[in-house]
Amino acid sequence: MFYRDERLALFIDGSNLYAAAKSLGFDIDYKLLRQEFMRRGKMLRAFYYTALLENDEYSPIRPLVDWLNYNGFTMVTKPAKEFTDSMGRRKIKGNMDIELAVDAMELAPHVDHIVIFSGDGDFRPLIESLQRSGVRVSVVSTIRSQPPMIADELRRQCDNFIELDELRDVIGRPTREPREEPVPEAAVEEE
Repeated sequence: MFYRDERLALFIDGSNLYAAAKSLGFDIDYKLLRQEFMRRGKMLRAFYYTALLENDEYSPIRPLVDWLNYNGFTMVTKPAKEFTDSMGRRKIKGNMDIELAVDAMELAPHVDHIVIFSGDGDFRPLIESLQRSGVRVSVVSTIRSQPPMIADELRRQCDNFIELDELRDVIGRPTREPREEPVPEAAVEEE
């Protein structure tokens, strides 16, 4: 439930929202997302949190980060840490939970409603604290994926759970099918 006159802030856990939308088979149109929540209340801020691989000359997320930065989102980034696990696989770690929690606590006295785009159960104590300070908290994630992308304790703690799949028609854009490369004629086998 949203009220037109309430001051609103969005906190988007970028990798978590991306994974939730992917599991439902669509991409987020961030322009539409911002418009939708501006329609629902007086949006003061829309934060987007993501870790970036600093040593890569091109990061696939860089165009999105740049676009969001120029289109009304407050970007919060930090360098991702790259390591090799015990099986020799390349892993990337870039948790932004603390940054999101600190920003939400600092902004809480200035807003009526905070919307957190994440299903991470680690945010349950944050939501509880925000609620104690008088802020209503909505969480956007999904229970329709296998497995569900939202922790049960998070869904129970928030004031309002918003099923991401129900926002698909409002903030989604169809995923682009991978283009098939034409097969060179010499590679085509004849029967």
